[in-house]
Amino acid sequence: MRSDFLASLGQINEMLADLPVAMVAGQVRGVSGLAVEIAGLSHHAAIGQRVTIHGAGERPIPAEILGFSDTSQTAMTLGHTERIRAGMEARIEASARALASGEAEPFADRGGLFVSDGWLGRVIDPFGAPLDGKGYLPAGPRRRLLRAPPPPATARARLGGRLDLGVRVLNCFATASLGQRLGLFAASGVGKSTLLSMIARHTECDVVVLALIGERGREVREFIEEHLGAEKMRQSVVVVATSDAPPLARRESAHAAMAIAEHFRDEGRSVLLVMDSVTRYCQSLREIALSSGEFPAARGYPASVFTELPRLLERAGPGVETEAGEAGFITGIFTVLVDGDDHDEPIADAVRGILDGHIVLDRRIAEGGRYPPVDVARSLSRTMAQATPPAEMALAQRGRAILARYAELTRLLEMGVYEAGRNGEFDRILEKGRAIETLLAQTREERVTIEEGFRDLAAILSD
Repeated sequence: MRSDFLASLGQINEMLADLPVAMVAGQVRGVSGLAVEIAGLSHHAAIGQRVTIHGAGERPIPAEILGFSDTSQTAMTLGHTERIRAGMEARIEASARALASGEAEPFADRGGLFVSDGWLGRVIDPFGAPLDGKGYLPAGPRRRLLRAPPPPATARARLGGRLDLGVRVLNCFATASLGQRLGLFAASGVGKSTLLSMIARHTECDVVVLALIGERGREVREFIEEHLGAEKMRQSVVVVATSDAPPLARRESAHAAMAIAEHFRDEGRSVLLVMDSVTRYCQSLREIALSSGEFPAARGYPASVFTELPRLLERAGPGVETEAGEAGFITGIFTVLVDGDDHDEPIADAVRGILDGHIVLDRRIAEGGRYPPVDVARSLSRTMAQATPPAEMALAQRGRAILARYAELTRLLEMGVYEAGRNGEFDRILEKGRAIETLLAQTREERVTIEEGFRDLAAILSD
């Protein structure tokens, strides 16, 4: 009883420390679309500064400064703008924690999360508020910045050994390394969510951080309970901003998930970060940029989108190496929704150039009934050669070659150009290709280790 009381008292102290105790106030001048014009905060307003608008109901409306001039500031709300009127008070506030810490700019709140192990097993919004009805989230001692820079390039550790994702086609043909960043490229309705659930459930790691950005509301609970499962959920943190959330909330969900993953990585743990999807994150950046007056460039995406994208993705990967040669890792799986199966659209092209590999899901393979529908020929892990023993690397290369020839011969069979039995070598390729395609099929609940995958592949390829 005494320990429970002390824990509750500690949580109350954490809540009190986050309450605002000082403020600077301005006034709302007007609203245009998603942008709110504010006056009176000139000496304290900075890009990214958090503001709260009061007078539109019981709860203040949070907002963020996007730009400013000599006399006014342009902000965008983290909620909706329907209740905002001219003359409402806009405040920049400082908490007791910020003042007690002796920070040089206690009013310069750009968002942060006090992550702790008590967040494991929880579902939260992008601002660290619980969404699962399980009560207050216990706060950690250190504030994690939502916009933290990546570790210095010369100080961060190299990639670790190969990582078992539990999915045969990925383990054999796109072998991942600990701390690698992989893109998962797929059109809608091809099986992306199912493959993500397999990776999240089967990967060997200490912590899973899952960011669901712009998802349908009905799919969130389904993914957590059915795809992720209760056992894996106990070592996971899920950050949710559904499709009806304002663009700033959708954007912040990506930064919040990254900050949480960085917390556990800096403790020396192996973290799997799954972000679904980078495309919706970029769409939120586009909405924000256009509202602040930026001009569109590539297919409607302003230039700032392609500046922010590497800033986010580069934060994943190995952490800073200690003197003992140890480090934590963030292995990132970032999904990209390709519009109309166009894998060369701007976001897909930019992400592919930043990450360490890409996994392509093909609609034709899915329509043929093979799941997960990974297109082996178009999927690539840039670290596979350094993470895979030579004998297994040779098996993967031979399997790729056979699958490529098998696809060509299958088209010839369908066209009637080739008939089975006319060429012994072609018939052997068709036989082995069918066997590999059958091998790559895997149910959502089935877990296949790297060793099992290469053993089965070797059995098919043996003469």
